[in-house]
Amino acid sequence: MAKPTFRANTIQIQVPATSANLGPGFDSLGLALGMYDRYVAQILDDPGLDIDISGEGADVLPRTDKNLLVKAMYKGFKFLGGEPKGVAIRALNVIPHGRGLGSSASAIVGGLMLARSLVLTGEEKMSNEDLLNLATEMEGHPDNVAAALFGSATISWTEDQRGKNIARAVQIHVDPRISAIAFIPEGAVATSKARKLLPESIAHADAAANTTRGELLVHALASRPDLLFIATEDFIHQKFRQEAMPKSFALVNKLRGAGVAAFISGSGPTVLALHNGDANEIAELQRAAGSAFEVKALNICTTGAGIIA
Repeated sequence: MAKPTFRANTIQIQVPATSANLGPGFDSLGLALGMYDRYVAQILDDPGLDIDISGEGADVLPRTDKNLLVKAMYKGFKFLGGEPKGVAIRALNVIPHGRGLGSSASAIVGGLMLARSLVLTGEEKMSNEDLLNLATEMEGHPDNVAAALFGSATISWTEDQRGKNIARAVQIHVDPRISAIAFIPEGAVATSKARKLLPESIAHADAAANTTRGELLVHALASRPDLLFIATEDFIHQKFRQEAMPKSFALVNKLRGAGVAAFISGSGPTVLALHNGDANEIAELQRAAGSAFEVKALNICTTGAGIIA
């Protein structure tokens, strides 16, 4: 492949927060939320990396090639045929880190999109399917990155093609009456820790019940908000993670006890509630959290990651 030709102009990308699982859709369902990280990049004539970070994680994220956004960007450049001499990057992070709202997926998708957008004919050389697979290689599973890339809700999976795992995803239209509320606690929970709490096997009855709920959830998201409560019931992963986030589970139980479609967002500890209520209902949900959670009312992001003109 010939070495790529780089654009001289600055490129700005925004990538939405995401919630994975949505209750029963373990490692398969994702939802894009109206909270965005923004990344700006420009090719430099001089060698080196100039990176600045503001917002979430600004005090702890590396300003080197160890940064996940930078790693994704250079993985994208490699796929496209070669690296530039230097790059200047600015990251404005809004998505909380380690809370189950897809901050790593945002960085990965954002870096790959920056690389693609900074290369002339990048769109021709790296399709969305290519980008999804590169992102999945980095993230380890496609649920968050698929939702971040495509927007709305997504069903994602991997399939074996000639001995290689290929990530695939389809977008689900989300009924415009549906919105979300995120209840974000102060403490973080590492995804790796949350996964270690899961058992090696589950009961057949639980698997059957979870399959039913997951299938129903696709229908509820598309056109039946009245079914969201029963459709977000999970049988196979949330209960095993309770010890790692007791306050979050107490809130989930409180909300579900009141008939609210609430669940742990991804591997937690954020609690997400889906609703189609009016302003009074939203205010009631916000009051239910008490002082232990930051509460954000969010729209569903229907467009996914994209260039900001």
